[in-house]
Amino acid sequence: MLYTNYTEDLIGLKDVIVTRVEKVDGHARIFLKTKLQMQVCPNCRHETKRVHSYRTQPVKDLPLFGLKTILYLKKRRYYCPHCSKVFFEKLSFLPKYQRNTTRLYAQVVEAFHSEHSTKSIATMYNISPAVATRMFDRISYPKPKLPQVLSIDEFKGNAGNQKFQCILTDAKKRKVLDILPSRRSEDLYAYFLSFDRASRNNVKYIVMDMSLLFREVMLACFPNAQIITDKFHVCRHVTWSIESIRKKEQKKFSDERRKYFKKSRWLILKRQSKLKEENLIQLENMLNVSPKLREAYWLKERFYQFMDSKNLEEAKTHLKEWNLCVGVTDLEEFKKCFEMINRWQPYILRAFSLGYTNGFTEGCNNRIKVLKRNCYGIKNFSRFRNRILHMMAG
Repeated sequence: MLYTNYTEDLIGLKDVIVTRVEKVDGHARIFLKTKLQMQVCPNCRHETKRVHSYRTQPVKDLPLFGLKTILYLKKRRYYCPHCSKVFFEKLSFLPKYQRNTTRLYAQVVEAFHSEHSTKSIATMYNISPAVATRMFDRISYPKPKLPQVLSIDEFKGNAGNQKFQCILTDAKKRKVLDILPSRRSEDLYAYFLSFDRASRNNVKYIVMDMSLLFREVMLACFPNAQIITDKFHVCRHVTWSIESIRKKEQKKFSDERRKYFKKSRWLILKRQSKLKEENLIQLENMLNVSPKLREAYWLKERFYQFMDSKNLEEAKTHLKEWNLCVGVTDLEEFKKCFEMINRWQPYILRAFSLGYTNGFTEGCNNRIKVLKRNCYGIKNFSRFRNRILHMMAG
Protein backbone atom coordinates (compact mmCIF):
# COMPACT_ATOMS: atom_id res chain seq x y z
CA MET A 1 0.00 0.00 0.00
CA LEU A 2 1.41 3.40 -1.01
CA TYR A 3 0.98 6.58 1.02
CA THR A 4 -2.10 8.61 0.08
CA ASN A 5 -1.60 11.82 2.07
CA TYR A 6 0.16 13.56 -0.81
CA THR A 7 -1.30 11.64 -3.76
CA GLU A 8 -4.10 14.11 -4.51
CA ASP A 9 -1.54 16.86 -5.17
CA LEU A 10 0.72 14.41 -7.00
CA ILE A 11 -1.81 13.27 -9.59
CA GLY A 12 -2.87 16.87 -10.22
CA LEU A 13 -6.61 16.30 -10.76
CA LYS A 14 -9.07 18.87 -9.47
CA ASP A 15 -11.96 18.08 -7.14
CA VAL A 16 -11.04 14.46 -6.51
CA ILE A 17 -10.50 12.56 -3.29
CA VAL A 18 -8.01 9.69 -3.28
CA THR A 19 -9.28 6.83 -1.12
CA ARG A 20 -6.66 4.19 -1.75
CA VAL A 21 -3.41 3.65 -3.70
CA GLU A 22 -2.00 0.25 -4.57
CA LYS A 23 1.01 -1.07 -6.45
CA VAL A 24 0.21 -4.41 -8.06
CA ASP A 25 2.45 -6.21 -10.61
CA GLY A 26 4.24 -3.00 -11.57
CA HIS A 27 0.94 -1.10 -11.93
CA ALA A 28 -0.23 1.86 -9.89
CA ARG A 29 -3.90 1.61 -8.97
CA ILE A 30 -5.40 4.82 -7.63
CA PHE A 31 -8.91 4.64 -6.24
CA LEU A 32 -10.67 7.98 -6.15
CA LYS A 33 -14.00 9.71 -6.10
CA THR A 34 -15.14 13.22 -6.88
CA LYS A 35 -16.46 15.80 -4.46
CA LEU A 36 -20.22 16.11 -4.29
CA GLN A 37 -21.24 19.15 -6.31
CA MET A 38 -24.37 20.69 -7.74
CA GLN A 39 -25.05 19.36 -11.27
CA VAL A 40 -27.10 20.76 -14.13
CA CYS A 41 -29.56 18.35 -15.70
CA PRO A 42 -28.73 17.97 -19.42
CA ASN A 43 -32.43 17.50 -20.16
CA CYS A 44 -34.28 20.28 -18.35
CA ARG A 45 -31.31 22.41 -17.17
CA HIS A 46 -32.46 22.38 -13.54
CA GLU A 47 -29.86 21.97 -10.80
CA THR A 48 -29.76 18.89 -8.61
CA LYS A 49 -27.56 17.32 -5.95
CA ARG A 50 -29.52 14.12 -5.59
CA VAL A 51 -27.43 10.98 -6.16
CA HIS A 52 -29.09 8.07 -7.92
CA SER A 53 -26.29 5.48 -7.82
CA TYR A 54 -22.54 4.88 -8.16
CA ARG A 55 -20.40 3.10 -10.69
CA THR A 56 -16.63 2.40 -10.55
CA GLN A 57 -14.91 2.94 -13.90
CA PRO A 58 -11.25 2.09 -14.65
CA VAL A 59 -9.57 5.01 -16.46
CA LYS A 60 -6.07 5.03 -17.94
CA ASP A 61 -3.90 7.98 -16.96
CA LEU A 62 -0.35 9.21 -17.46
CA PRO A 63 2.36 6.93 -16.01
CA LEU A 64 3.20 7.70 -12.38
CA PHE A 65 6.87 7.16 -11.46
CA GLY A 66 7.23 5.05 -14.59
CA LEU A 67 4.36 2.79 -13.55
CA LYS A 68 1.35 2.05 -15.70
CA THR A 69 -1.38 4.00 -13.92
CA ILE A 70 -5.07 3.17 -13.76
CA LEU A 71 -7.55 5.37 -11.96
CA TYR A 72 -10.52 3.55 -10.44
CA LEU A 73 -13.05 6.33 -10.45
CA LYS A 74 -16.21 6.04 -8.40
CA LYS A 75 -18.58 8.00 -10.62
CA ARG A 76 -21.92 9.34 -9.46
CA ARG A 77 -25.17 9.08 -11.36
CA TYR A 78 -27.44 11.95 -10.48
CA TYR A 79 -31.24 12.04 -10.45
CA CYS A 80 -33.20 15.07 -11.56
CA PRO A 81 -36.45 15.37 -9.56
CA HIS A 82 -37.90 17.78 -12.14
CA CYS A 83 -37.81 15.49 -15.20
CA SER A 84 -36.69 12.14 -13.73
CA LYS A 85 -33.56 12.15 -15.88
CA VAL A 86 -30.65 10.04 -14.63
CA PHE A 87 -27.22 11.18 -15.79
CA PHE A 88 -23.50 10.87 -14.99
CA GLU A 89 -21.63 13.78 -13.48
CA LYS A 90 -19.43 15.88 -15.78
CA LEU A 91 -15.69 15.51 -15.25
CA SER A 92 -13.12 18.01 -16.53
CA PHE A 93 -10.40 15.35 -16.85
CA LEU A 94 -12.49 12.65 -18.55
CA PRO A 95 -14.41 13.21 -21.80
CA LYS A 96 -17.77 11.59 -22.30
CA TYR A 97 -17.66 7.90 -23.32
CA GLN A 98 -13.86 7.80 -22.92
CA ARG A 99 -11.65 5.54 -20.81
CA ASN A 100 -8.51 7.66 -21.07
CA THR A 101 -7.95 10.97 -19.29
CA THR A 102 -7.78 14.20 -21.26
CA ARG A 103 -4.16 14.78 -20.32
CA LEU A 104 -3.17 11.27 -21.42
CA TYR A 105 -4.74 11.95 -24.81
CA ALA A 106 -2.98 15.35 -25.00
CA GLN A 107 0.41 13.83 -24.19
CA VAL A 108 0.01 11.02 -26.71
CA VAL A 109 -1.00 13.46 -29.45
CA GLU A 110 1.98 15.66 -28.52
CA ALA A 111 4.30 12.66 -28.85
CA PHE A 112 3.14 12.19 -32.44
CA HIS A 113 4.99 15.43 -33.30
CA SER A 114 8.15 13.30 -33.22
CA GLU A 115 9.42 10.71 -35.69
CA HIS A 116 8.69 7.88 -33.21
CA SER A 117 6.60 4.93 -34.32
CA THR A 118 3.09 4.40 -33.00
CA LYS A 119 4.29 1.32 -31.15
CA SER A 120 7.06 3.19 -29.34
CA ILE A 121 4.66 6.01 -28.37
CA ALA A 122 2.16 3.46 -27.09
CA THR A 123 4.88 1.79 -25.01
CA MET A 124 5.95 5.17 -23.65
CA TYR A 125 2.46 5.81 -22.24
CA ASN A 126 1.55 2.22 -21.38
CA ILE A 127 -1.29 1.93 -23.87
CA SER A 128 -1.81 -0.40 -26.82
CA PRO A 129 -0.78 0.65 -30.36
CA ALA A 130 -4.44 0.35 -31.39
CA VAL A 131 -5.48 2.87 -28.70
CA ALA A 132 -2.66 5.23 -29.71
CA THR A 133 -3.75 4.95 -33.34
CA ARG A 134 -7.37 5.74 -32.48
CA MET A 135 -6.23 8.78 -30.50
CA PHE A 136 -4.18 10.06 -33.40
CA ASP A 137 -6.90 9.38 -35.97
CA ARG A 138 -9.08 12.03 -34.31
CA ILE A 139 -6.69 14.58 -35.81
CA SER A 140 -7.32 15.88 -39.32
CA TYR A 141 -5.72 18.65 -41.35
CA PRO A 142 -7.81 20.57 -43.92
CA LYS A 143 -6.65 21.63 -47.36
CA PRO A 144 -4.37 24.65 -46.99
CA LYS A 145 -4.36 28.07 -48.60
CA LEU A 146 -1.92 28.57 -51.46
CA PRO A 147 1.13 30.74 -50.63
CA GLN A 148 2.89 33.27 -52.82
CA VAL A 149 6.00 31.05 -52.99
CA LEU A 150 5.06 27.41 -53.52
CA SER A 151 7.59 24.58 -53.38
CA ILE A 152 6.86 21.09 -54.68
CA ASP A 153 8.93 17.91 -54.55
CA GLU A 154 8.37 14.18 -54.70
CA PHE A 155 9.43 11.51 -52.23
CA LYS A 156 9.12 7.76 -51.97
CA GLY A 157 6.30 7.14 -49.51
CA ASN A 158 4.80 3.80 -50.60
CA ALA A 159 1.38 4.74 -49.24
CA GLY A 160 -2.12 4.32 -50.63
CA ASN A 161 -0.94 1.91 -53.37
CA GLN A 162 1.31 4.61 -54.83
CA LYS A 163 5.11 4.44 -54.77
CA PHE A 164 5.69 8.21 -54.79
CA GLN A 165 3.92 11.07 -53.03
CA CYS A 166 4.38 14.84 -53.34
CA ILE A 167 5.08 17.40 -50.64
CA LEU A 168 4.01 21.03 -50.88
CA THR A 169 5.68 23.71 -48.76
CA ASP A 170 5.73 27.46 -48.38
CA ALA A 171 9.33 28.24 -49.39
CA LYS A 172 9.13 31.74 -47.93
CA LYS A 173 7.60 30.96 -44.52
CA ARG A 174 9.24 27.50 -44.33
CA LYS A 175 6.00 25.68 -43.61
CA VAL A 176 4.65 22.33 -44.82
CA LEU A 177 1.31 22.82 -46.56
CA ASP A 178 0.11 19.44 -47.76
CA ILE A 179 0.99 15.92 -48.87
CA LEU A 180 -0.45 14.69 -52.16
CA PRO A 181 -1.29 10.99 -52.76
CA SER A 182 0.76 10.59 -55.94
CA ARG A 183 2.86 12.36 -58.56
CA ARG A 184 0.60 11.40 -61.47
CA SER A 185 -0.35 14.33 -63.66
CA GLU A 186 -4.10 13.67 -63.39
CA ASP A 187 -3.91 13.75 -59.60
CA LEU A 188 -1.83 16.94 -59.63
CA TYR A 189 -4.22 18.68 -62.02
CA ALA A 190 -7.24 17.60 -59.95
CA TYR A 191 -5.70 18.91 -56.74
CA PHE A 192 -4.45 22.28 -57.97
CA LEU A 193 -7.52 23.03 -60.09
CA SER A 194 -9.70 22.44 -57.01
CA PHE A 195 -8.47 25.88 -55.82
CA ASP A 196 -10.31 28.85 -57.27
CA ARG A 197 -8.66 30.93 -59.96
CA ALA A 198 -8.02 33.88 -57.65
CA SER A 199 -6.05 31.68 -55.23
CA ARG A 200 -3.99 30.18 -58.06
CA ASN A 201 -3.31 33.60 -59.57
CA ASN A 202 -1.94 34.72 -56.20
CA VAL A 203 1.00 32.27 -56.47
CA LYS A 204 4.00 34.28 -57.70
CA TYR A 205 6.85 31.74 -57.65
CA ILE A 206 7.12 27.96 -57.79
CA VAL A 207 10.32 26.23 -56.64
CA MET A 208 10.83 22.72 -58.04
CA ASP A 209 13.31 20.23 -59.44
CA MET A 210 13.94 19.62 -63.13
CA SER A 211 10.79 17.56 -63.68
CA LEU A 212 9.08 18.06 -67.02
CA LEU A 213 5.85 16.72 -65.51
CA PHE A 214 5.90 19.27 -62.70
CA ARG A 215 6.75 22.08 -65.10
CA GLU A 216 3.85 21.23 -67.41
CA VAL A 217 1.33 21.05 -64.56
CA MET A 218 2.57 24.22 -62.85
CA LEU A 219 2.57 26.32 -66.00
CA ALA A 220 -0.99 25.20 -66.74
CA CYS A 221 -2.39 25.68 -63.22
CA PHE A 222 -0.50 28.82 -62.18
CA PRO A 223 -0.40 31.22 -65.15
CA ASN A 224 1.01 34.14 -63.13
CA ALA A 225 3.77 32.18 -61.41
CA GLN A 226 7.46 32.09 -62.34
CA ILE A 227 9.23 28.74 -62.05
CA ILE A 228 12.52 28.56 -60.12
CA THR A 229 14.74 25.50 -60.46
CA ASP A 230 16.31 24.42 -57.20
CA LYS A 231 20.12 24.68 -57.16
CA PHE A 232 20.62 21.34 -55.41
CA HIS A 233 18.90 19.43 -58.20
CA VAL A 234 21.02 21.20 -60.81
CA CYS A 235 24.23 20.25 -58.97
CA ARG A 236 23.02 16.68 -58.75
CA HIS A 237 23.05 16.32 -62.53
CA VAL A 238 26.70 17.44 -62.63
CA THR A 239 27.49 14.96 -59.84
CA TRP A 240 25.83 12.15 -61.82
CA SER A 241 27.94 13.08 -64.87
CA ILE A 242 31.28 12.87 -63.08
CA GLU A 243 30.21 9.70 -61.26
CA SER A 244 29.36 8.07 -64.57
CA ILE A 245 32.83 8.93 -65.90
CA ARG A 246 34.51 7.62 -62.74
CA LYS A 247 32.70 4.29 -63.02
CA LYS A 248 33.72 3.90 -66.67
CA GLU A 249 37.34 4.79 -66.00
CA GLN A 250 37.81 2.55 -62.98
CA LYS A 251 36.69 -0.47 -65.00
CA LYS A 252 40.07 -0.19 -66.74
CA PHE A 253 41.98 -0.50 -63.46
CA SER A 254 43.18 -3.47 -61.46
CA ASP A 255 40.89 -4.83 -58.74
CA GLU A 256 42.91 -3.14 -56.00
CA ARG A 257 42.90 0.28 -57.64
CA ARG A 258 39.24 -0.02 -58.66
CA LYS A 259 38.23 -0.67 -55.05
CA TYR A 260 40.34 2.27 -53.92
CA PHE A 261 38.66 4.62 -56.41
CA LYS A 262 35.22 3.45 -55.34
CA LYS A 263 36.03 3.86 -51.66
CA SER A 264 37.60 7.30 -52.24
CA ARG A 265 35.03 8.70 -54.65
CA TRP A 266 34.03 11.33 -52.07
CA LEU A 267 37.34 13.06 -52.78
CA ILE A 268 36.21 13.64 -56.35
CA LEU A 269 32.69 14.71 -55.41
CA LYS A 270 33.61 17.09 -52.60
CA ARG A 271 34.47 20.67 -53.41
CA GLN A 272 38.21 21.28 -53.66
CA SER A 273 38.02 24.23 -51.29
CA LYS A 274 36.72 21.96 -48.52
CA LEU A 275 39.46 19.32 -48.79
CA LYS A 276 42.35 19.12 -46.34
CA GLU A 277 45.95 19.16 -47.56
CA GLU A 278 46.40 15.37 -47.23
CA ASN A 279 43.14 14.87 -49.13
CA LEU A 280 44.35 17.10 -51.95
CA ILE A 281 47.42 14.89 -52.35
CA GLN A 282 45.20 11.80 -52.55
CA LEU A 283 42.97 13.53 -55.08
CA GLU A 284 45.91 14.55 -57.25
CA ASN A 285 47.17 10.95 -57.31
CA MET A 286 43.74 9.76 -58.42
CA LEU A 287 43.41 12.36 -61.18
CA ASN A 288 46.93 11.57 -62.48
CA VAL A 289 45.73 8.08 -63.36
CA SER A 290 42.92 9.26 -65.68
CA PRO A 291 43.03 12.35 -67.95
CA LYS A 292 39.26 12.03 -68.55
CA LEU A 293 38.56 12.03 -64.85
CA ARG A 294 40.80 15.08 -64.40
CA GLU A 295 38.91 16.96 -67.11
CA ALA A 296 35.58 15.95 -65.59
CA TYR A 297 36.75 17.11 -62.16
CA TRP A 298 37.84 20.46 -63.59
CA LEU A 299 34.42 20.93 -65.24
CA LYS A 300 32.71 20.07 -61.95
CA GLU A 301 34.76 22.67 -60.08
CA ARG A 302 34.05 25.31 -62.72
CA PHE A 303 30.33 24.54 -62.37
CA TYR A 304 30.51 25.08 -58.60
CA GLN A 305 31.96 28.53 -59.32
CA PHE A 306 28.75 29.23 -61.20
CA MET A 307 26.66 27.85 -58.32
CA ASP A 308 28.49 30.11 -55.85
CA SER A 309 27.66 33.27 -57.78
CA LYS A 310 26.47 36.06 -55.51
CA ASN A 311 24.09 37.70 -57.95
CA LEU A 312 22.38 37.22 -61.29
CA GLU A 313 24.97 39.04 -63.41
CA GLU A 314 27.83 37.06 -61.91
CA ALA A 315 25.87 33.85 -62.44
CA LYS A 316 25.32 34.66 -66.12
CA THR A 317 29.05 35.28 -66.60
CA HIS A 318 30.13 32.06 -64.88
CA LEU A 319 27.51 30.00 -66.70
CA LYS A 320 28.65 31.38 -70.05
CA GLU A 321 32.26 30.47 -69.19
CA TRP A 322 31.21 26.96 -68.15
CA ASN A 323 29.23 26.51 -71.36
CA LEU A 324 32.32 27.42 -73.39
CA CYS A 325 34.40 24.87 -71.47
CA VAL A 326 31.85 22.10 -72.01
CA GLY A 327 31.57 23.06 -75.67
CA VAL A 328 35.18 21.96 -76.36
CA THR A 329 35.13 18.75 -74.29
CA ASP A 330 34.71 15.24 -75.68
CA LEU A 331 33.01 13.97 -72.52
CA GLU A 332 29.54 12.87 -73.61
CA GLU A 333 28.20 12.87 -70.07
CA PHE A 334 28.90 16.57 -69.68
CA LYS A 335 27.59 17.37 -73.16
CA LYS A 336 24.24 15.82 -72.18
CA CYS A 337 24.35 17.67 -68.89
CA PHE A 338 25.05 20.91 -70.77
CA GLU A 339 22.05 20.36 -73.07
CA MET A 340 19.76 19.75 -70.11
CA ILE A 341 20.99 22.80 -68.18
CA ASN A 342 20.68 24.92 -71.30
CA ARG A 343 17.00 23.92 -71.64
CA TRP A 344 16.34 24.91 -68.03
CA GLN A 345 18.60 27.97 -68.03
CA PRO A 346 15.91 30.68 -67.46
CA TYR A 347 14.49 28.79 -64.48
CA ILE A 348 17.97 28.09 -63.05
CA LEU A 349 19.07 31.72 -63.25
CA ARG A 350 15.98 32.91 -61.37
CA ALA A 351 17.33 31.19 -58.28
CA PHE A 352 20.18 33.73 -58.22
CA SER A 353 17.96 36.78 -58.47
CA LEU A 354 15.20 35.61 -56.11
CA GLY A 355 17.09 33.37 -53.68
CA TYR A 356 14.38 30.74 -53.14
CA THR A 357 15.43 27.08 -52.91
CA ASN A 358 13.98 23.69 -52.02
CA GLY A 359 16.33 23.40 -49.03
CA PHE A 360 13.52 23.40 -46.46
CA THR A 361 11.52 20.89 -48.52
CA GLU A 362 14.50 18.53 -48.81
CA GLY A 363 14.95 18.74 -45.05
CA CYS A 364 11.31 17.71 -44.62
CA ASN A 365 11.89 14.77 -46.95
CA ASN A 366 14.73 13.61 -44.72
CA ARG A 367 12.45 13.68 -41.66
CA ILE A 368 9.83 11.72 -43.59
CA LYS A 369 12.45 9.06 -44.37
CA VAL A 370 13.23 8.75 -40.65
CA LEU A 371 9.52 8.47 -39.85
CA LYS A 372 9.05 5.78 -42.50
CA ARG A 373 12.04 3.83 -41.23
CA ASN A 374 10.88 3.97 -37.61
CA CYS A 375 7.32 2.93 -38.52
CA TYR A 376 8.35 0.35 -41.14
CA GLY A 377 6.15 2.26 -43.55
CA ILE A 378 2.61 3.65 -43.19
CA LYS A 379 0.36 2.18 -45.87
CA ASN A 380 -2.80 4.16 -45.09
CA PHE A 381 -2.32 7.40 -47.04
CA SER A 382 -4.73 9.52 -44.99
CA ARG A 383 -2.95 8.53 -41.77
CA PHE A 384 0.45 8.99 -43.46
CA ARG A 385 -0.53 12.49 -44.60
CA ASN A 386 -1.84 13.50 -41.17
CA ARG A 387 1.21 12.03 -39.46
CA ILE A 388 3.59 14.06 -41.65
CA LEU A 389 1.61 17.30 -41.29
CA HIS A 390 1.34 16.80 -37.52
CA MET A 391 5.05 16.01 -37.23
CA MET A 392 6.02 19.10 -39.20
CA ALA A 393 3.63 21.30 -37.20
CA GLY A 394 5.38 20.40 -33.93
